[in-house]
Amino acid sequence: MVSSPQQLAAGGASLQALRRAAAEDPKAAIREVSKQFEALFMQELMKSMRSTTMAEGLFENQATGMGRDMLDQQYAVQMSGQPGGLAAAVAPVDRDDEASVAGAVARDPGASARQFIGRHAEAAQAVARSSGIPADFMLAQAAHETGWGRREIRGSDGSNSHNLFGIKAGAGWTGPTVTITTTEVIDGMPRKVRANFRAYASYEESFRDYARLIGTSPRYAEAMRSTGDAAAFAGSLQRAGYATDPDYAGKLKRVIDTTRRLQRHLGSADITS
Repeated sequence: MVSSPQQLAAGGASLQALRRAAAEDPKAAIREVSKQFEALFMQELMKSMRSTTMAEGLFENQATGMGRDMLDQQYAVQMSGQPGGLAAAVAPVDRDDEASVAGAVARDPGASARQFIGRHAEAAQAVARSSGIPADFMLAQAAHETGWGRREIRGSDGSNSHNLFGIKAGAGWTGPTVTITTTEVIDGMPRKVRANFRAYASYEESFRDYARLIGTSPRYAEAMRSTGDAAAFAGSLQRAGYATDPDYAGKLKRVIDTTRRLQRHLGSADITS
């Protein structure tokens, strides 16, 4: 029997071993494959979530990146196969183990991402129907801007701005604002600056203002013509100057892919249109 997700990722001999195991004990083979699939999924999820919350620093290089990838892989291996995880959904446990499954949700490292999607999916769907911007694009961009809801913009008194998209309060904005310190890439270097951001009464208002900005500004006309392709949409936003991060498009595309996988895993309704 194959013993680790790394072997599955390598292909070749590990796949042959799984085929032999499937012939000898199909149920055991299914459980093994489900654990390996869950580990690979968790590794990709951690990679995407890390990219939304960590900026590259002065001492970042290929070696440190490889080290993080190896660490993520080890974490993924250790977390896979736990009760209540994806492997249990693919290959359900026996009825005698159901009690242990019920208490596993709180230990699931992907819980915050799923909660974020569950919290905002309805608003994203409603705005998608009126704007033409795919709901999963909006969900992913909100997730990227807020670190799956962990870095929402708040005032000095702790009040929530409900600003999921990091939209600044320019000269034409007459609504409430929140002033915070943020990181901007200026002349190729990350710098801390004070900036005013729009504040909303609700999350749905944030989705609607984002859609209004993207859908009506000539600056983002190319993005509106690219709503059928995640990579093209993300690239259009970056070229239009939505964010100063030079890798914004790549990061956003990865979060869109992660959001779609999570939606399929959750068995949620189709919210891609």
